[in-house]
Amino acid sequence: MGPRWQQDGAFGKEKKKEPGPRAPSLAVPAGAAVYVYQNLRPFYKHRLPPRAPAPLERDVWDQARQDKIDPLMLKEMLESIREKAEIPLSARSLRFLTLEPGELQAFVTLHKDQPLQHQTVITCMTTLRKDLADEDGATCLVLGTESREVLILDPEAFTGLAQMTLAAVPAFLEATGQFDVEYRLTAACRNGCLYLLRRDSRRPRCCIELSAQPVGLVRVQKTLVVGCSDDTLRGYTQKGKRLWTVQLPAPLLTMALLEQKSRGFQAVLAALSNQEVHVYRDKALLDVIQTPDVVTGLIFGRYGREDSTLLMTTKGGGLLVKMLKRRAVLEAPLAPGPPLAQAVRLAVPKKTRLYVDQTLREREAGAAMHQVFQTELSRLRLSAARAYVRALQGSLAPLSATPQHPLSLRATVQGVGPTFKLTLHLQSAAPAGASTGLLLSFQYDEHLYAMASSLLRTPMLVPGLNYPIETFVECLSDKGISDIIKVLVLQEGLRTPLLTAHINMPVSEGLVAA
Repeated sequence: MGPRWQQDGAFGKEKKKEPGPRAPSLAVPAGAAVYVYQNLRPFYKHRLPPRAPAPLERDVWDQARQDKIDPLMLKEMLESIREKAEIPLSARSLRFLTLEPGELQAFVTLHKDQPLQHQTVITCMTTLRKDLADEDGATCLVLGTESREVLILDPEAFTGLAQMTLAAVPAFLEATGQFDVEYRLTAACRNGCLYLLRRDSRRPRCCIELSAQPVGLVRVQKTLVVGCSDDTLRGYTQKGKRLWTVQLPAPLLTMALLEQKSRGFQAVLAALSNQEVHVYRDKALLDVIQTPDVVTGLIFGRYGREDSTLLMTTKGGGLLVKMLKRRAVLEAPLAPGPPLAQAVRLAVPKKTRLYVDQTLREREAGAAMHQVFQTELSRLRLSAARAYVRALQGSLAPLSATPQHPLSLRATVQGVGPTFKLTLHLQSAAPAGASTGLLLSFQYDEHLYAMASSLLRTPMLVPGLNYPIETFVECLSDKGISDIIKVLVLQEGLRTPLLTAHINMPVSEGLVAA
């Protein structure tokens, strides 16, 4: 890759505000609040309103406040609520469940008189244009919370403009459009799914189900580029169709969008754990940036007078600033015509005399060969049909074909010998009622195996339940040979068995070793 980036030497002093576009504000989410800074000074703090806790949780704490239940009973009830309630527990209850038994009473005494609140936490944030697509236009903050909600805040009053609920906690957000006109939000959640939200949609639509957890989400024009924890970079359409997949050489840490509006160019910046930042346009690798430390944060945009500046924060706390050269060409080389792989000649072996003779024979006697093939195929189908009929008539299959007694039999053999444990799993699917009067008969070579009883009576079989029947088989031979044991399921009053199973016994390793 060519040297397209140049290192900025140092930071200059902050210049005075020049006449022109208004200075942007910096929004920093922390916990349940958003801190807004202007000119590197605190300007406003917006705190998300607390949510109402679960009714069961509030009732339990009210009982604890009135001393109707002790701390141990309170802990058991909160654990039961956490497993069954749809609304997650508040921070107070989660903290209470982590305490030791000796610390429960002091915690309840300290907090029982305080009002119970469920304060959510911000998990991700992005911006959405309010009414204009210009760079100087107002933008709305789009927040994703731990309570599986997406909030859109007004840029001036910081009031809620819209609120939507997702099926899981959002980890990454991507927005496009204008709030007053038409917008579309894409949320990558912790359950490995991507959800699409529109302006007038009542509920989100799950458009993509990922096979791994998302690590980053970037929108490049109409393509959604998702970085996954399985070291892949994937491109999807807005309808969820996968376009391409790129295997990364190292685990992905973070992603960002590289956009040059003057050229109409967009690409994806991917920071890897091997101290490299890769630049991709679709699945083509355009450039690789080597860094002295692992990059954990990326942003590309205007810095001072430079429109194309890349800021990177490292794992060790460093800040890297790189500026894209104005003459840099970030285009993938396109080769005209078919791909290069088609120009590679295949190592096709030479035609032998036998191959040529066989080809001539197929041309001359093609009709006769086809007739012979069809004849043999018909004979094979006839043999299979006859064998199937014999199996049904003699009940030789492990599944019963009798409509009055639909049974299934499955066998497992455990042990290394000379004593084996034979477990038969018998199940009935009779729609009318339970099956009774069934017997299990074992047929085997008496010179090779011995059993305590060759005839067992089964209990009443309730439809849908699995009945394991256990017995022991002892191998009498030390020659290292094995045979099959035939199991017959019989019905009292019938001559033919209901079903038959052949069990291939393993070789007795105990007698062979001895």
